Amino acid sequence: MPKRILQGTVVSDKNDKTVVVKVERRFTHPLFKKTVRRSKNYKAHDEANTKKVGDIVSIQESKPISRDKCWVVLEG
Repeated sequence: MPKRILQGTVVSDKNDKTVVVKVERRFTHPLFKKTVRRSKNYKAHDEANTKKVGDIVSIQESKPISRDKCWVVLEG
């Protein structure tokens, strides 16, 4: 089974080797037929501490790294 890849914006880089990435998804509301935006924050592992606030990054699913971190920042 392929691992999910999401794209989002870094909103925090204060933790060591961890960045918080805000991923926004857009969908059409089933009843009102209006486009709705929902966002969610994911903690992702950044081994080299290279990503800064405002960067657009891609993150990929991985095995759990800590209690609430199971995503890895893709290089590139």
